[in-house]
Amino acid sequence: MSKFVVTKYGNKKGITKFPDHYVNLAITVDDEGITANSDGKKIVPAGTIIGNGILNDITKLGKKAVTTTGVSNAEGVLFEDVDVTYGPAPGALMIHGFVDLGKIPTAPTAEEITALKQITFLK
Repeated sequence: MSKFVVTKYGNKKGITKFPDHYVNLAITVDDEGITANSDGKKIVPAGTIIGNGILNDITKLGKKAVTTTGVSNAEGVLFEDVDVTYGPAPGALMIHGFVDLGKIPTAPTAEEITALKQITFLK
């Protein structure tokens, strides 16, 4: 039996402006600091800015990526919703592409935009 629980949603909302142009890396999304919703689920929404030094430090490969807020250690954008109700869970980190600002929960800060050199945010 897998330790990961997969939550199926109806229609997935993509965050890309151009759906065929992006690069993702596999990550593990941390569950610390994530608040449960009204259904008791801890969902990290697609479009959340993620970082933890995992991309630039070989010693951190395999470590959990954490959500960031307004900081320059941003490394990518969470590609799809990730359910961390039962602990850290696998996800996809967009490191290159075009993100539609109308499809993400919070607009990135100036520091995050600067840190995410290969991601372009468009209206």
